Amino acid sequence: MSLHLEPVIRLPQTSVAEGVFAAGDRVLPEETPVALTYNGSTHAVMMASPADLEDFALGFSLSEGIIAEPSELASMEIVEHDLGFEVRMWLQESSSGAYRSRRRAMAGPVGCGLCGVESLAEALRPASKVAGALQVPPRFIATAMADLAKAQRLNREARAIHAAALWRPEQGLIAIREDVGRHNALDKLAGALARADEPCSASMVLLTSRVSVEMVQKAAHMGAPIIVAISAPTALAVRVAESCGLTLVAVARQDSFEVFTHHERIKRLGL
Repeated sequence: MSLHLEPVIRLPQTSVAEGVFAAGDRVLPEETPVALTYNGSTHAVMMASPADLEDFALGFSLSEGIIAEPSELASMEIVEHDLGFEVRMWLQESSSGAYRSRRRAMAGPVGCGLCGVESLAEALRPASKVAGALQVPPRFIATAMADLAKAQRLNREARAIHAAALWRPEQGLIAIREDVGRHNALDKLAGALARADEPCSASMVLLTSRVSVEMVQKAAHMGAPIIVAISAPTALAVRVAESCGLTLVAVARQDSFEVFTHHERIKRLGL
C-alpha cells in the first residue's frame, strides 16, 4: 500500500461565528514521517511535507556533515510505506568509514532539529566560516521578502507552511522550497541548490521563520553571506552568526528590518 500524499489536502470543518454553525472545508498542510537511512541504518525520522524528498535528503546529508559533496551519495531510493516514507541512501565506500564513526557518537534516531544528539559539543559544533563580499542596500531586503511571499504557493493554500529561498541581486529569486518544518524547508533548499550546482556566496537566504542556531549553521554551511528572516533570532543564533561571519537580518517587514551581525553588508543610504 502506498500513501500518494499531496503537500496540502482539503478537509471538512465546521465554522462557528456568533453562535452560528456552518459546514465547510479548509485546505490544510499534510505532514508525514520521513525516515532517512544510510547504508541500511536509520539515522533520523523527521516529520515533513511529502514533497521534494530527494532535495530534503541531499540537503540534510550535506548540512549534517554526513557527506561533503553530492557525489558521495552512491544511490538514493524513496520507498512509500503505510505510515510514511523511507529515503534509502547508500554512501560511496570512501565516505562509509566516516559515517560509521559518526554513528557511534549518536544516541539514536532523531525527530527534529538537534533532538537525540548525545554530545553537547556536537550540538554546538562551529558553523562554517562565511566570507562572501555581497553588499545590498536596504530596499533589496524588502524586495527579496516580497518576492518570497509571492512565491509561497503551498502557503497561499494552507497558511501553515514555512519556506526557505535563495535570492540574488540582478536575478531575484533563484529557488524556493516549502515544508511544514522550517529546518526541512532549508534542507530542501540546500539540496535543490546542490543538485543544480548553484553557488550561494553572492546570495541571501530568506526564511519565513524565526532564526535558531541550527538555521544559522545550515545557512553558513551553504555559504550564503546574508540570512533574512521574518521573525526574530535566538540569542545563541546571533552569537554563532557573529562568530562565523554571517550577516543576520531579522524581523523583516514591508518597510523595516533589524540587523544583528556584520552590518557592513547592508549599505547605508547615500553610500
